[in-house]
Amino acid sequence: MTPLAERMRPQTLSEYVGQQHLVGEGAVLRQAIDRGKIPSFILWGPPGVGKTTLAQLIAKLLDKPFFQLSAINAGVKDIRDAIESADKQNLFQQKGAILFIDEIHRFSKSQQDALLGAVEKGIVTLIGATTENPSFEVIPALLSRCQVYVLQHLSKEELIGLVDRALLQDEWLKSQEIRIQEYDALLLYSGGDARRLLNALELVANYRKPGETYMVTNERVKELIQQNAALYDKTGEQHYDIISAFIKSMRGSDPNAAVYWLARMLDGGEDIEFIARRMVILASEDIGLANPNALLLATTTMDAIRMIGMPEARIILSQCAIYLATSPKSNASYMAIGSALELVRQTGSLPVPLHLRNAPTKLMKELNYGSGYQYAHDFEGNFVQQDNLPKEIEGKILYEPGKNPAEDKVRQKLREDWKGKYRY
Repeated sequence: MTPLAERMRPQTLSEYVGQQHLVGEGAVLRQAIDRGKIPSFILWGPPGVGKTTLAQLIAKLLDKPFFQLSAINAGVKDIRDAIESADKQNLFQQKGAILFIDEIHRFSKSQQDALLGAVEKGIVTLIGATTENPSFEVIPALLSRCQVYVLQHLSKEELIGLVDRALLQDEWLKSQEIRIQEYDALLLYSGGDARRLLNALELVANYRKPGETYMVTNERVKELIQQNAALYDKTGEQHYDIISAFIKSMRGSDPNAAVYWLARMLDGGEDIEFIARRMVILASEDIGLANPNALLLATTTMDAIRMIGMPEARIILSQCAIYLATSPKSNASYMAIGSALELVRQTGSLPVPLHLRNAPTKLMKELNYGSGYQYAHDFEGNFVQQDNLPKEIEGKILYEPGKNPAEDKVRQKLREDWKGKYRY
Protein backbone atom coordinates (compact mmCIF):
# COMPACT_ATOMS: atom_id res chain seq x y z
CA MET A 1 0.00 0.00 0.00
CA THR A 2 1.18 3.53 -0.76
CA PRO A 3 2.56 5.21 2.41
CA LEU A 4 0.13 7.48 4.27
CA ALA A 5 2.32 10.54 3.73
CA GLU A 6 2.02 10.04 -0.02
CA ARG A 7 -1.71 9.31 0.12
CA MET A 8 -2.26 12.55 2.04
CA ARG A 9 -0.14 14.74 -0.26
CA PRO A 10 -2.19 17.91 -0.95
CA GLN A 11 -3.77 18.31 -4.37
CA THR A 12 -4.65 22.02 -4.07
CA LEU A 13 -3.16 25.06 -2.37
CA SER A 14 -6.13 25.15 -0.01
CA GLU A 15 -5.06 21.72 1.29
CA TYR A 16 -1.43 22.75 1.63
CA VAL A 17 -0.43 23.16 5.29
CA GLY A 18 1.88 25.91 6.50
CA GLN A 19 4.10 28.45 4.71
CA GLN A 20 1.36 31.07 4.53
CA HIS A 21 4.05 33.75 4.35
CA LEU A 22 4.76 32.34 0.87
CA VAL A 23 1.49 30.91 -0.44
CA GLY A 24 -1.20 32.66 1.60
CA GLU A 25 -3.45 35.24 -0.06
CA GLY A 26 -1.30 38.16 -1.24
CA ALA A 27 2.01 36.45 -0.35
CA VAL A 28 4.94 36.81 -2.71
CA LEU A 29 4.96 33.29 -4.21
CA ARG A 30 1.17 33.14 -4.32
CA GLN A 31 1.12 36.33 -6.41
CA ALA A 32 3.56 34.79 -8.89
CA ILE A 33 1.43 31.63 -9.09
CA ASP A 34 -1.75 33.66 -9.59
CA ARG A 35 -0.07 35.58 -12.42
CA GLY A 36 0.89 32.28 -14.02
CA LYS A 37 4.57 33.20 -14.21
CA ILE A 38 7.05 32.05 -11.59
CA PRO A 39 10.80 32.70 -11.41
CA SER A 40 13.40 30.03 -10.86
CA PHE A 41 13.72 29.65 -7.12
CA ILE A 42 15.15 27.58 -4.29
CA LEU A 43 13.06 26.37 -1.35
CA TRP A 44 15.20 26.31 1.79
CA GLY A 45 13.80 24.69 4.90
CA PRO A 46 13.90 21.72 7.27
CA PRO A 47 12.75 18.23 6.21
CA GLY A 48 9.06 17.48 5.87
CA VAL A 49 7.68 21.01 5.58
CA GLY A 50 6.33 20.69 2.03
CA LYS A 51 9.11 21.57 -0.41
CA THR A 52 8.45 18.74 -2.87
CA THR A 53 4.69 19.06 -2.48
CA LEU A 54 4.78 22.78 -3.21
CA ALA A 55 6.84 22.25 -6.37
CA GLN A 56 4.40 19.60 -7.62
CA LEU A 57 1.40 21.77 -6.79
CA ILE A 58 2.82 24.72 -8.71
CA ALA A 59 3.43 22.58 -11.79
CA LYS A 60 -0.12 21.24 -11.56
CA LEU A 61 -1.72 24.66 -11.05
CA LEU A 62 0.21 26.21 -13.93
CA ASP A 63 -0.21 23.12 -16.14
CA LYS A 64 3.54 22.87 -16.72
CA PRO A 65 5.53 19.77 -17.68
CA PHE A 66 7.25 18.57 -14.51
CA PHE A 67 10.65 16.90 -14.38
CA GLN A 68 12.03 15.73 -11.04
CA LEU A 69 15.58 14.72 -10.12
CA SER A 70 17.17 13.82 -6.80
CA ALA A 71 20.69 15.11 -6.31
CA ILE A 72 21.51 11.93 -4.39
CA ASN A 73 21.52 9.73 -7.49
CA ALA A 74 21.40 12.10 -10.50
CA GLY A 75 24.48 12.93 -12.55
CA VAL A 76 25.29 15.47 -15.25
CA LYS A 77 23.86 13.13 -17.91
CA ASP A 78 20.53 12.98 -16.05
CA ILE A 79 20.44 16.76 -15.91
CA ARG A 80 21.14 17.10 -19.63
CA ASP A 81 18.53 14.47 -20.48
CA ALA A 82 15.92 16.30 -18.40
CA ILE A 83 16.79 19.63 -20.04
CA GLU A 84 16.63 18.07 -23.51
CA SER A 85 13.20 16.59 -22.74
CA ALA A 86 12.02 19.94 -21.39
CA ASP A 87 13.28 21.69 -24.52
CA LYS A 88 11.26 19.29 -26.68
CA GLN A 89 8.18 19.93 -24.57
CA ASN A 90 8.64 23.67 -25.05
CA LEU A 91 9.05 23.21 -28.81
CA PHE A 92 5.92 21.14 -29.34
CA GLN A 93 3.63 22.34 -26.57
CA GLN A 94 4.98 25.87 -25.94
CA LYS A 95 5.01 25.35 -22.19
CA GLY A 96 7.75 26.38 -19.77
CA ALA A 97 8.76 23.12 -18.14
CA ILE A 98 9.59 22.97 -14.43
CA LEU A 99 12.71 21.09 -13.37
CA PHE A 100 12.57 20.19 -9.69
CA ILE A 101 15.81 19.10 -8.03
CA ASP A 102 15.51 17.67 -4.55
CA GLU A 103 18.48 18.13 -2.19
CA ILE A 104 20.17 20.45 -4.66
CA HIS A 105 22.89 21.16 -2.07
CA ARG A 106 24.30 17.69 -2.83
CA PHE A 107 25.06 18.62 -6.45
CA SER A 108 28.72 19.26 -7.24
CA LYS A 109 29.88 22.47 -8.91
CA SER A 110 29.99 20.76 -12.32
CA GLN A 111 26.46 19.44 -11.89
CA GLN A 112 25.19 22.89 -10.92
CA ASP A 113 27.10 24.42 -13.86
CA ALA A 114 25.15 22.11 -16.18
CA LEU A 115 21.94 23.89 -15.16
CA LEU A 116 23.07 27.44 -15.88
CA GLY A 117 22.41 27.65 -19.62
CA ALA A 118 18.92 26.14 -19.43
CA VAL A 119 17.91 28.43 -16.58
CA GLU A 120 19.39 31.49 -18.30
CA LYS A 121 17.60 30.75 -21.59
CA GLY A 122 14.31 29.89 -19.92
CA ILE A 123 14.30 26.33 -21.21
CA VAL A 124 13.39 25.28 -17.68
CA THR A 125 12.13 27.01 -14.61
CA LEU A 126 14.30 25.58 -11.86
CA ILE A 127 12.87 24.78 -8.45
CA GLY A 128 15.49 23.50 -6.05
CA ALA A 129 14.89 22.12 -2.57
CA THR A 130 17.50 22.13 0.17
CA THR A 131 17.82 21.73 3.91
CA GLU A 132 21.17 23.57 3.86
CA ASN A 133 21.94 27.26 3.51
CA PRO A 134 22.00 27.98 -0.26
CA SER A 135 24.62 30.68 0.28
CA PHE A 136 27.11 27.93 1.14
CA GLU A 137 25.86 25.08 -1.03
CA VAL A 138 24.72 26.66 -4.34
CA ILE A 139 27.26 28.22 -6.70
CA PRO A 140 26.97 32.04 -7.00
CA ALA A 141 26.21 31.95 -10.74
CA LEU A 142 23.16 29.73 -10.16
CA LEU A 143 22.12 31.47 -6.96
CA SER A 144 22.06 34.83 -8.75
CA ARG A 145 19.51 33.43 -11.22
CA CYS A 146 17.16 32.19 -8.49
CA GLN A 147 15.00 33.60 -5.77
CA VAL A 148 15.40 31.98 -2.38
CA TYR A 149 12.26 31.27 -0.35
CA VAL A 150 12.64 30.15 3.26
CA LEU A 151 10.19 27.56 4.56
CA GLN A 152 9.44 27.41 8.26
CA HIS A 153 8.83 24.56 10.69
CA LEU A 154 5.19 23.55 10.91
CA SER A 155 3.49 24.66 14.12
CA LYS A 156 2.07 22.26 16.68
CA GLU A 157 -1.45 23.21 15.59
CA GLU A 158 -0.63 22.55 11.93
CA LEU A 159 0.84 19.13 12.75
CA ILE A 160 -2.17 18.15 14.85
CA GLY A 161 -4.38 19.31 12.00
CA LEU A 162 -2.53 16.95 9.63
CA VAL A 163 -3.20 13.99 11.94
CA ASP A 164 -6.87 14.87 12.33
CA ARG A 165 -7.31 15.33 8.59
CA ALA A 166 -5.65 11.99 7.86
CA LEU A 167 -8.03 10.24 10.26
CA LEU A 168 -11.01 11.90 8.58
CA GLN A 169 -9.98 11.62 4.92
CA ASP A 170 -7.79 8.56 4.43
CA GLU A 171 -9.94 5.57 3.47
CA TRP A 172 -7.81 3.00 5.27
CA LEU A 173 -7.47 5.00 8.49
CA LYS A 174 -11.21 5.70 8.55
CA SER A 175 -11.83 1.96 8.63
CA GLN A 176 -9.55 1.40 11.62
CA GLU A 177 -11.62 3.05 14.40
CA ILE A 178 -8.67 5.05 15.70
CA ARG A 179 -8.97 7.78 18.34
CA ILE A 180 -6.08 10.06 19.31
CA GLN A 181 -6.11 10.45 23.06
CA GLU A 182 -2.68 12.15 23.30
CA TYR A 183 -0.69 13.83 20.53
CA ASP A 184 2.56 14.68 22.35
CA ALA A 185 4.56 11.54 21.56
CA LEU A 186 3.58 11.59 17.88
CA LEU A 187 4.70 15.22 17.65
CA LEU A 188 7.91 14.51 19.55
CA TYR A 189 8.98 11.67 17.28
CA SER A 190 8.05 13.61 14.16
CA GLY A 191 10.48 16.41 15.01
CA GLY A 192 8.22 18.81 13.09
CA ASP A 193 8.50 16.71 9.92
CA ALA A 194 5.04 16.14 8.41
CA ARG A 195 6.20 13.07 6.49
CA ARG A 196 7.57 11.41 9.63
CA LEU A 197 4.46 12.36 11.56
CA LEU A 198 2.13 10.64 9.10
CA ASN A 199 4.41 7.63 8.76
CA ALA A 200 4.53 7.31 12.57
CA LEU A 201 0.73 7.53 12.69
CA GLU A 202 0.47 4.76 10.10
CA LEU A 203 3.00 2.64 11.99
CA VAL A 204 0.96 2.94 15.18
CA ALA A 205 -2.30 2.24 13.33
CA ASN A 206 -0.88 -1.00 11.92
CA TYR A 207 -0.91 -2.47 15.43
CA ARG A 208 -4.67 -2.12 15.91
CA LYS A 209 -6.34 -5.43 16.66
CA PRO A 210 -9.42 -6.32 14.56
CA GLY A 211 -12.67 -5.15 16.11
CA GLU A 212 -11.20 -2.79 18.71
CA THR A 213 -11.51 0.98 18.99
CA TYR A 214 -7.85 1.90 19.09
CA MET A 215 -6.92 4.64 21.59
CA VAL A 216 -3.57 6.24 20.73
CA THR A 217 -1.72 7.31 23.89
CA ASN A 218 1.78 8.69 24.44
CA GLU A 219 2.90 5.46 26.11
CA ARG A 220 1.59 3.34 23.23
CA VAL A 221 3.36 5.52 20.67
CA LYS A 222 6.68 5.41 22.57
CA GLU A 223 6.49 1.63 22.92
CA LEU A 224 5.81 1.04 19.22
CA ILE A 225 8.33 3.58 17.95
CA GLN A 226 11.07 2.07 20.12
CA GLN A 227 10.21 -1.41 18.83
CA ASN A 228 10.67 -0.05 15.31
CA ALA A 229 13.73 2.09 16.09
CA ALA A 230 15.38 1.23 12.78
CA LEU A 231 12.84 3.45 11.04
CA TYR A 232 14.16 6.42 12.97
CA ASP A 233 17.92 5.94 12.78
CA LYS A 234 18.62 7.23 9.29
CA THR A 235 19.51 10.69 8.04
CA GLY A 236 16.99 13.29 9.09
CA GLU A 237 15.22 11.21 11.75
CA GLN A 238 17.49 12.17 14.65
CA HIS A 239 19.47 14.63 12.57
CA TYR A 240 19.29 17.60 14.92
CA ASP A 241 19.61 15.67 18.19
CA ILE A 242 22.67 13.71 17.09
CA ILE A 243 24.56 16.65 15.59
CA SER A 244 23.81 18.52 18.81
CA ALA A 245 25.27 15.65 20.86
CA PHE A 246 28.33 15.57 18.58
CA ILE A 247 29.00 19.30 18.97
CA LYS A 248 28.43 19.26 22.73
CA SER A 249 30.76 16.27 23.15
CA MET A 250 33.60 18.07 21.37
CA ARG A 251 32.85 21.29 23.30
CA GLY A 252 32.91 19.19 26.47
CA SER A 253 36.38 17.77 25.59
CA ASP A 254 35.11 14.18 25.37
CA PRO A 255 36.77 12.46 22.37
CA ASN A 256 35.10 9.12 23.11
CA ALA A 257 31.59 10.57 22.90
CA ALA A 258 32.59 12.68 19.90
CA VAL A 259 33.66 9.69 17.80
CA TYR A 260 30.60 7.71 18.94
CA TRP A 261 28.17 10.39 17.72
CA LEU A 262 30.28 10.78 14.57
CA ALA A 263 29.89 7.05 13.94
CA ARG A 264 26.13 7.30 14.49
CA MET A 265 25.91 10.00 11.82
CA LEU A 266 28.14 8.17 9.35
CA ASP A 267 26.24 4.91 9.85
CA GLY A 268 22.98 6.79 9.23
CA GLY A 269 24.23 8.24 5.93
CA GLU A 270 24.65 11.83 7.10
CA ASP A 271 26.17 14.27 4.59
CA ILE A 272 29.90 14.35 5.42
CA GLU A 273 30.20 17.98 4.34
CA PHE A 274 27.51 18.91 6.86
CA ILE A 275 29.55 17.22 9.60
CA ALA A 276 32.78 18.92 8.51
CA ARG A 277 31.10 22.32 8.27
CA ARG A 278 29.88 22.05 11.86
CA MET A 279 33.43 21.22 12.99
CA VAL A 280 34.75 24.33 11.23
CA ILE A 281 32.22 26.41 13.17
CA LEU A 282 33.13 24.74 16.47
CA ALA A 283 36.84 25.27 15.86
CA SER A 284 36.29 29.02 15.92
CA GLU A 285 33.30 29.30 18.27
CA ASP A 286 34.52 26.99 21.04
CA ILE A 287 38.31 26.76 20.61
CA GLY A 288 39.35 29.97 18.90
CA LEU A 289 42.59 31.52 20.03
CA ALA A 290 43.13 28.89 22.71
CA ASN A 291 44.43 26.83 19.78
CA PRO A 292 44.34 28.67 16.42
CA ASN A 293 45.49 25.50 14.64
CA ALA A 294 42.08 23.98 15.29
CA LEU A 295 40.47 26.18 12.64
CA LEU A 296 43.26 25.32 10.19
CA LEU A 297 42.75 21.59 10.72
CA ALA A 298 38.97 21.87 10.47
CA THR A 299 39.08 23.78 7.18
CA THR A 300 41.69 21.34 5.85
CA THR A 301 39.36 18.51 6.86
CA MET A 302 36.59 20.10 4.78
CA ASP A 303 38.88 20.22 1.73
CA ALA A 304 40.21 16.70 2.32
CA ILE A 305 36.85 14.94 2.56
CA ARG A 306 35.72 16.64 -0.65
CA MET A 307 38.77 15.19 -2.40
CA ILE A 308 38.61 11.73 -0.83
CA GLY A 309 34.93 10.97 -0.23
CA MET A 310 33.57 8.02 1.70
CA PRO A 311 34.45 5.56 3.07
CA GLU A 312 37.97 6.89 3.74
CA ALA A 313 36.63 10.32 4.73
CA ARG A 314 35.51 8.73 8.01
CA ILE A 315 39.18 8.54 9.10
CA ILE A 316 39.78 12.22 8.39
CA LEU A 317 36.60 13.24 10.19
CA SER A 318 37.56 11.08 13.18
CA GLN A 319 41.03 12.65 13.38
CA CYS A 320 39.58 16.14 13.31
CA ALA A 321 36.84 15.37 15.85
CA ILE A 322 39.36 13.93 18.31
CA TYR A 323 41.71 16.89 17.81
CA LEU A 324 38.90 19.40 18.43
CA ALA A 325 37.65 17.48 21.46
CA THR A 326 41.12 17.38 23.05
CA SER A 327 42.00 21.02 22.29
CA PRO A 328 41.86 23.72 24.99
CA LYS A 329 38.62 25.69 24.76
CA SER A 330 37.80 29.38 24.47
CA ASN A 331 34.67 31.14 23.26
CA ALA A 332 36.30 34.57 23.56
CA SER A 333 36.14 35.35 19.82
CA TYR A 334 32.49 34.28 19.71
CA MET A 335 31.64 36.46 22.70
CA ALA A 336 33.64 39.37 21.28
CA ILE A 337 31.70 39.61 18.03
CA GLY A 338 28.43 39.19 19.92
CA SER A 339 29.35 42.06 22.23
CA ALA A 340 30.47 44.19 19.29
CA LEU A 341 27.23 43.66 17.39
CA GLU A 342 25.20 44.51 20.50
CA LEU A 343 27.27 47.69 20.94
CA VAL A 344 26.63 48.67 17.31
CA ARG A 345 22.89 48.18 17.82
CA GLN A 346 23.01 50.34 20.95
CA THR A 347 25.21 53.16 19.64
CA GLY A 348 24.31 53.26 15.94
CA SER A 349 26.63 54.48 13.19
CA LEU A 350 29.30 56.36 15.11
CA PRO A 351 31.66 58.46 12.94
CA VAL A 352 35.08 57.06 12.06
CA PRO A 353 37.80 59.14 13.78
CA LEU A 354 39.40 61.53 11.29
CA HIS A 355 42.90 60.08 11.62
CA LEU A 356 41.60 56.62 10.58
CA ARG A 357 39.71 57.81 7.50
CA ASN A 358 40.85 57.18 3.96
CA ALA A 359 42.04 60.31 2.11
CA PRO A 360 42.26 59.55 -1.65
CA THR A 361 41.37 63.10 -2.81
CA LYS A 362 42.77 66.57 -2.19
CA LEU A 363 39.49 67.75 -0.67
CA MET A 364 39.53 64.92 1.84
CA LYS A 365 43.09 65.80 2.83
CA GLU A 366 42.07 69.43 3.25
CA LEU A 367 39.30 68.20 5.56
CA ASN A 368 42.00 66.47 7.67
CA TYR A 369 41.00 62.95 6.64
CA GLY A 370 43.89 60.71 7.75
CA SER A 371 45.65 63.58 9.55
CA GLY A 372 47.51 62.45 12.64
CA TYR A 373 47.46 58.76 11.82
CA GLN A 374 50.51 56.96 13.22
CA TYR A 375 51.88 54.11 11.10
CA ALA A 376 52.61 51.24 13.50
CA HIS A 377 55.64 49.99 11.57
CA ASP A 378 57.43 53.29 12.14
CA PHE A 379 57.66 52.54 15.85
CA GLU A 380 59.62 50.12 17.99
CA GLY A 381 58.00 46.73 18.16
CA ASN A 382 55.68 47.76 15.30
CA PHE A 383 53.25 49.21 17.82
CA VAL A 384 52.04 52.62 18.93
CA GLN A 385 49.12 53.55 21.13
CA GLN A 386 46.44 55.53 19.35
CA ASP A 387 42.65 55.73 19.42
CA ASN A 388 41.07 53.26 16.99
CA LEU A 389 37.50 53.38 18.28
CA PRO A 390 35.01 56.24 17.94
CA LYS A 391 35.40 58.75 20.78
CA GLU A 392 32.04 57.83 22.28
CA ILE A 393 33.18 54.27 23.07
CA GLU A 394 36.91 54.79 23.74
CA GLY A 395 38.37 52.16 26.04
CA LYS A 396 35.48 49.73 25.53
CA ILE A 397 36.70 46.13 25.86
CA LEU A 398 34.95 43.72 23.51
CA TYR A 399 37.53 40.94 23.42
CA GLU A 400 38.20 39.37 26.81
CA PRO A 401 40.91 36.68 26.47
CA GLY A 402 39.92 33.22 27.65
CA LYS A 403 41.53 31.48 30.59
CA ASN A 404 44.01 29.18 28.88
CA PRO A 405 47.78 29.25 28.33
CA ALA A 406 47.66 30.69 24.80
CA GLU A 407 45.29 33.53 25.67
CA ASP A 408 47.03 34.19 28.99
CA LYS A 409 49.98 35.30 26.84
CA VAL A 410 47.65 37.41 24.69
CA ARG A 411 46.21 39.05 27.82
CA GLN A 412 49.68 39.87 29.15
CA LYS A 413 50.71 41.48 25.86
CA LEU A 414 47.51 43.52 25.72
CA ARG A 415 48.15 44.74 29.28
CA GLU A 416 51.67 45.83 28.37
CA ASP A 417 50.76 47.45 25.04
CA TRP A 418 47.54 49.15 26.07
CA LYS A 419 48.36 50.19 29.64
CA GLY A 420 46.24 53.24 30.45
CA LYS A 421 43.92 52.67 27.50
CA TYR A 422 42.26 49.26 28.02
CA ARG A 423 42.02 47.71 31.51
CA TYR A 424 42.98 44.10 30.91
